[in-house]
Amino acid sequence: MGTVGDKHTGIGMTSDRTRARMVDRLRSDGIRDEVALAAMNAVPRHIFVDEALAIRAYDDAPLPIGQGQTISQPWVVARMTELARNGRALDAVLEIGTGCGYQTAVLAHVAATVYTVERIGALVAKARRNLQALKIKNVRLKHGDGSADLAEELAVDAIVVTAAATHVPTALLRYLKPRGRMVLPLQQPDDAGTQRLTVIDQAPKGYREQTFDAVRFVPLLPGTA
Repeated sequence: MGTVGDKHTGIGMTSDRTRARMVDRLRSDGIRDEVALAAMNAVPRHIFVDEALAIRAYDDAPLPIGQGQTISQPWVVARMTELARNGRALDAVLEIGTGCGYQTAVLAHVAATVYTVERIGALVAKARRNLQALKIKNVRLKHGDGSADLAEELAVDAIVVTAAATHVPTALLRYLKPRGRMVLPLQQPDDAGTQRLTVIDQAPKGYREQTFDAVRFVPLLPGTA
């Protein structure tokens, strides 16, 4: 999961007011999509972190969730949601890398259906508990290898990859509907240490790639655990 740097800390608490302040901060930090911001306001991030870390749940920082993984900072979650939506309603979304389910829950507020794949079994169980606690019903969660063809019959408006790839996972592009888009952190070939949020748009004659914000994500790994 990802971060663009710990710009805001010390918020703490778990109240609606604290979450509203987080959303105001996201807006001031450049998130423009009000639908994405409403989803961020609707999802209680403290549900997705360990109780000992709940006081930091609304800091703009990644937090550990076990298994060597992190919950992405709110700005990154909001930005990826904004890029995936691209100002349009979403019917179906495929997420690669469920983690603890926070990005999944946000996507579930902006899409009719979310298909999400996580390679680490312990995180699948954690995400399922978190989503059930919030009574989120429009998510289909799978334990599997999201770096390769999923052997599923899916057609989605957007694909959101929450781990850094060294190259575009082209096996997943077949799931995009016409004019669909993939959003992922992509390792930049000219700099071994730089990842950027990258958008792959399906175009009439192939695919178009655009790069956006610098981020830091754990690597996209093959196989299951």
